[in-house]
Amino acid sequence: MSLPQRPLSGITVVSLEQAVAAPFATRQLADLGARVIKVERPGEGDFARRYDTTVHGHSSYFVWLNRSKESLTLDLKDPRGREVLHQLLGGADVFVQNLAPGAADRLGLDVEALTGRYPRLIPCTISGYGTSGPWADRKAYDLLVQCQTGLVSLTGTAEETARAGISVADIAAGMYAYSGILTALFTRATTGTAHPVEVSLFEALAEWMGQPAYYTEHGGTQPPRLGAQHATIAPYGTYTAADGQDVLFSIQNEREWAVLCADFLGRPELTDDPRFATGSARVAHRDEVNAVVAERVARSDATEILKDLEGIGIACAGVNDVAAFLDHPVLAARDRWQDVAVPGGAMVRALLPPADLAGLPARMGPVPAVGEHTEAILGELGRDAADIAALRADAVI
Repeated sequence: MSLPQRPLSGITVVSLEQAVAAPFATRQLADLGARVIKVERPGEGDFARRYDTTVHGHSSYFVWLNRSKESLTLDLKDPRGREVLHQLLGGADVFVQNLAPGAADRLGLDVEALTGRYPRLIPCTISGYGTSGPWADRKAYDLLVQCQTGLVSLTGTAEETARAGISVADIAAGMYAYSGILTALFTRATTGTAHPVEVSLFEALAEWMGQPAYYTEHGGTQPPRLGAQHATIAPYGTYTAADGQDVLFSIQNEREWAVLCADFLGRPELTDDPRFATGSARVAHRDEVNAVVAERVARSDATEILKDLEGIGIACAGVNDVAAFLDHPVLAARDRWQDVAVPGGAMVRALLPPADLAGLPARMGPVPAVGEHTEAILGELGRDAADIAALRADAVI
């Protein structure tokens, strides 16, 4: 029995990508069945290949972001390399690039040039701070953008700021690029017009800063840094049980607060205490709320606390480390892991895409070696063995 056609089967994406943001966007297109041709530097490839060597000698970043793609090596400083790229673009649907500021323009790959030459092509540009404006020429990396958007000022404790533990600016930009490309493909299919897509790391993460931005602008001060506590909800955070394990739970409304007071804290009178009667009042008296909750949690082991809270309908969790996440029973029971090959033949576990499309399984293909598909792609473009050998001898591929 043949598998059903995937949603983006027949769509070809050519990507001049590196690091995280663009590869995250194109990997999701590949998951949906698009053919993604990743153009890399001859020899070295995407520099994210060398971020670490933890996955059977390969970078954890690269393995995460580049399954199901084809790798083609091209020296785009050489006119023959650019000629090959343009051959590809002539038959492509989408072109994605997150090169350094000005690099695409110098290669003649700016949006105006591409749309003029390939009217049906959807160019997607991922930049640090946008392609116009006073910071268009600045390089931007994830932590720089976390700092510029104010995210770092919100993360950590009162004594010390901290970066988010994952590449949130890159991931945000990759997600908006992905959704923007899907929208542009839909628009092209329904109107015949191909619209370019532009996303910046800064503006993607700026969108995620909406709540603290409104809070600061209209409240006169920004939300405080409270570690694992929530700046605008109390109680909401971690508390240490009798066995030294942390548990986290959240009270979202007055009904839950009343249940917590009566059935967990054993102090129903706190429901009507004016210090705690509303969410705003509890935040204003956070230290007193936390003292009452912490005293109760400290009387029982974490397992018992979690069982009690779940029993009365309060959202709660233990605080996992990454190893515990990897063995999470929800992922196992829902069969979310699937094996994917990495260069060299080893198999690694990879999570299925979060969005399930009923009857349309995601593609979970291997992670490519540098230039693994170069000769096959050049053959598709009509290059014979002698031509390919000459390009390789001159390090164009």
